[in-house]
Amino acid sequence: MKRYESTPVKFDKSGVRVYSTTYYPDIKLSDSDIFIYPQEGQRLDTLAYKYYGDVSLWWIIAKANGVKGKVALSSDNPIRIPSNTAGILQEFDNLNNRE
Repeated sequence: MKRYESTPVKFDKSGVRVYSTTYYPDIKLSDSDIFIYPQEGQRLDTLAYKYYGDVSLWWIIAKANGVKGKVALSSDNPIRIPSNTAGILQEFDNLNNRE
């Protein structure tokens, strides 16, 4: 699933295409979540590929861990890998398909 696939597109007064605000769901802790210590410099997209088979789902890991504005992770802090991706993606679609 592409990150902006469910985000509505609008056109401004001059006809330029712009994206509406993208809303991300809160990701609740689950007993089936995986906790890891990433290798120094490991990236969210590589973790998303390893655990989900899809690099575009990096935002799920970022949202679950409060990661903002970082490309590379530190090995000092554990990272939670949410397991319920289907439920998270459904909630994401519900939030962003409001008109």
